[in-house]
Amino acid sequence: MTVNADRVFPASPRNAEIVVGFSPEAVSAPFFLRCGALLLDYLLFIAFPVICLVLGRMSGDDGAKLLSSEWNTAGWLIAILFGIVNSIVLPVFSGQSLGKIATGLRIIGINGRPATHRMLALRQTLGYLLTILSLGLGFFLSVFSSKGRALHDYIAGTVVIYAKRSVRSK
Repeated sequence: MTVNADRVFPASPRNAEIVVGFSPEAVSAPFFLRCGALLLDYLLFIAFPVICLVLGRMSGDDGAKLLSSEWNTAGWLIAILFGIVNSIVLPVFSGQSLGKIATGLRIIGINGRPATHRMLALRQTLGYLLTILSLGLGFFLSVFSSKGRALHDYIAGTVVIYAKRSVRSK
């Protein structure tokens, strides 16, 4: 999909353009594409403990020794650090996790401007916490929302889009 801007205005250094007449409904990310991005993030997260378990097994650990080995501990430590970086730090500073980058999704403000660091931090921490505490039902709001917004998007005032933006100058 393409979003055309009627005019381009100078903006903050973080934002080179402002989209005039932005419509989230026109570029909202499909639910299954958002699920795909989440699945990619999960697969990247779980890869570290799995690889370390295989390396532990190849180094001779087995059974209970394998689960209490340094390889297993290192794998989970790396996975937790990666999870924090990919789930909080990267989205706060770029508007995308690795899964969103791979699927072409981006988190922006509901007005079409890039989301602020504060909005993204709120979305990625409190928003996701409440979505998880709702046993994942917060994710399914995006199925029924015309703008494709989940609970954490409503909390932070954001929307996830999938679009190639082209700007038309007057």
